[in-house]
Amino acid sequence: MTSATFPNWLHQRAALTPDRLALVFGTERWTFRDLSQRVDQTARRLAGFGIQQGDRVALLMRNGLDFATLTHAVSRLGAVLIPLNIRLTAAEIVWQLGNVGAKCLIYDSANTQIALAAAHDLPELRLTMASPDPSGFFQLPEAEIRLQDGIDLEAVHSIIYTSGTTGKPKGALLTYGNHWWSATGSALNLGLHTDDCWLACLPLFHVGGLAILLRGIIYGNCVIIHDGFDPAAVNRAIDEDHVTTISVVSTMLQRMLDEHGERPYPPSLKYVLLGGGPAPRPLLEVCAECGVPVVQTYGMTETASQFVTLPPEDTLRKLGSAGKPLFPNVLRIERESDNAIAVAGEVGEIVIHGPSVIRSYIDQAALHDGWLHTGDLGYRDEEGYLYVVSRRSDLIISGGENVYPAEVEAVLLSHPAVEEAGVIGVPDERWGQVPAAAIRVREGTTPTPDELRDYCLQRLARYKVPSEFRFVAALPRNAAGKLLRHVLVDQWQQRNS
Repeated sequence: MTSATFPNWLHQRAALTPDRLALVFGTERWTFRDLSQRVDQTARRLAGFGIQQGDRVALLMRNGLDFATLTHAVSRLGAVLIPLNIRLTAAEIVWQLGNVGAKCLIYDSANTQIALAAAHDLPELRLTMASPDPSGFFQLPEAEIRLQDGIDLEAVHSIIYTSGTTGKPKGALLTYGNHWWSATGSALNLGLHTDDCWLACLPLFHVGGLAILLRGIIYGNCVIIHDGFDPAAVNRAIDEDHVTTISVVSTMLQRMLDEHGERPYPPSLKYVLLGGGPAPRPLLEVCAECGVPVVQTYGMTETASQFVTLPPEDTLRKLGSAGKPLFPNVLRIERESDNAIAVAGEVGEIVIHGPSVIRSYIDQAALHDGWLHTGDLGYRDEEGYLYVVSRRSDLIISGGENVYPAEVEAVLLSHPAVEEAGVIGVPDERWGQVPAAAIRVREGTTPTPDELRDYCLQRLARYKVPSEFRFVAALPRNAAGKLLRHVLVDQWQQRNS
């Protein structure tokens, strides 16, 4: 992709439609003019705090107007945004801050303890609390500085961490161009209207949540922000606030349906974008029967959110499909046996290429001959529609969160009583999947499940902690000593039958 310079998205949007509603959070309602003015003030405060173009600014905050304002202000200053997952432990946050080379960390009161731990371990990290601290960031003086009026599409906009198959997270370098083309491809697929309204109940630190904020200013549409996911609050917003689009994962959608009961959703709801892993077919069938406008998607951090989305006209005809690549993305399925292009209906690895795909992580390239090998399995039908079979062979998707067994196993193996550990995903009615661990203990030790659970809780986000621990005499391995995870899954299922 050749380099191109655009006007700053928010600055341009505020000039085009200044009085159009931009953000709603609780009782607060901001127009694009309001948002732009607050963002410019915030960008100057960042400059007064010592942030310069190219510096990396980390946010450790819940959803809210402060998060949205800071996200756009970092861009206005020409710095790089680092949204951090507030569900991670202090040790995980400290590692990411050090790995990314963050200049400063802005946090909210709910994340004070983790922020202080980061400051202790990273003494050069600049630290400030956003509101409601009366002496916090939003009370800092503004520096007299010229803000960035232009955007280089090849410049890095944000770095978002995604779990790696080795167990260590990887910082994906997302450019303005990645975000722009993801937003453009989605609009070309779904259509765009001035009265569209997107409800953001996904975490804004995830790429799916961040994408909503950016698309709001690119499209000129209103974004309603919720500070978390509450099915009753989400349903109320859909019923009463003219929400046209919402992004969810399967577990969220199921809870929405359970809470809404037999009441139909209003016709103003046009798209329920469903991602976060393969959707259960029974859920899709219920939505089809009830007229819930589910549109399946397939994407990841490395593609700035959606990469493949089912066209609205094919929702019922291609039930269960993630759709076709968004314009101008391309996709192929490679056979695992010989890497040849798979024929229609043949399962293989999903390999992708396009302007929304990142080129690199912080410390390694992402592409091979221009293509990203996702590690996900799927197939295409005779018409080219993608069906995702699984999200990486080892990946556990728990409530839309990615859990890699290797990361959990590494923590368990650091326990002095654990000789071997194997982690798999097991079905869960609420979360879809949860991790579970098979443990071979060291001779002479007798750890309890509660002891191992507490040990993990100190080192991992709660959603990564195994829900069950089983002690075994041996783990299944091949001749090379590699864990046979599929055999472990079979053994686990046999014990449950």
